[in-house]
Amino acid sequence: MTDALLLTFVFLVAGVISVPIASRLGLGSVLGYLLAGVIISPLLAILSVDIHSIQHFAELGVVLMLFIVGLELNPKKLWDLKSKLIGLGGGQVALTALCVMGLGVLLDQEWRTSLAIGLVLALSSTAIVIQTLTEKGLMKSDGGQSSFAVLLAQDIVVIPMLAFIPLLATPELIDAVSHTAKALHDTTSTDNVSLLSGLEAWQTTLVTFGAIAIVVLGGSFLVTPIFRFIAVAELRELFTAAALMFVIGTTLLMSLVGLSPALGTFLAGVVLANSPYRHELESDIAPFKGLLLGLFFMTVGAGINFTLLFHHFFSILGLTVGLILVKATTLLLLGWFFNIRGSNKWLLALGLAQAGNLGLFWCLLPSVMP
Repeated sequence: MTDALLLTFVFLVAGVISVPIASRLGLGSVLGYLLAGVIISPLLAILSVDIHSIQHFAELGVVLMLFIVGLELNPKKLWDLKSKLIGLGGGQVALTALCVMGLGVLLDQEWRTSLAIGLVLALSSTAIVIQTLTEKGLMKSDGGQSSFAVLLAQDIVVIPMLAFIPLLATPELIDAVSHTAKALHDTTSTDNVSLLSGLEAWQTTLVTFGAIAIVVLGGSFLVTPIFRFIAVAELRELFTAAALMFVIGTTLLMSLVGLSPALGTFLAGVVLANSPYRHELESDIAPFKGLLLGLFFMTVGAGINFTLLFHHFFSILGLTVGLILVKATTLLLLGWFFNIRGSNKWLLALGLAQAGNLGLFWCLLPSVMP
């Protein structure tokens, strides 16, 4: 109990101090949380805190954020984004992946490895971009809506990407990953539960579409009667509990069938966009979203490996700048093609020029190589 309270106090103090300072300097809350995590990382190391376990829990903040975004987008508005979703978002992923693949081949990487790297680095950080756009009041602008369409397309593309990337693995990498997976299995007491274990491909497809149908139908026909029933008690905390129950249940279902929890809860939010309880859902979940997102960003900052960074500083700096240039150039060209002009075009290009969280998985691959 004391350890949990101490850890909670450390994170709260770090956020309360760092974020106002960063905001006053015009840096934004995201960078403030990241710096807070960097500052407290030595203390967390002394306390032997498992940062990655906390980060997995804090990722619920990203899920809640996508749910709230979905609540503000009814199906008609989402349909209006279809051209940007398919053309701009799909084009960005494809062109960036091919460009990075070409650069990888020029750097003497095997083409399959280069393509896998390109697919991973084509993605951007949904949490950072949406949080920044919302905080700056740019979410409703043409550049903000285009950025959101690209991020949503990236979240959708992750599903087939996770199925395709293993086909690109070299025999050496397959052996290394298999060896690491066996070691993890031997050293952990619990395994992730999946509804897809042992199913054929067509059965997996049916389960996946069934899960999506449950989310859509449940949001359309069950949530409103449930909230109407809860309203009889006239207790605000029951509304909050029911809202969290719905979001966490959706997240759990998506995880069990191997889909993106963020994408699933976003879909649930879109389904509930026309619900009479939309504003109650949004107001009840917003505080949890803010706190968990802040915790997530702090764990990202605390998890930075500065030894690795300083040891390969110039290589990392060069590759980072190169990736930003490739993605920004690609987005500028696509922005011009889709008639995004002026500052909105630069907002789209610079806002999405970084790599996303999925890149962390690729960064871990060298550590599993024999």
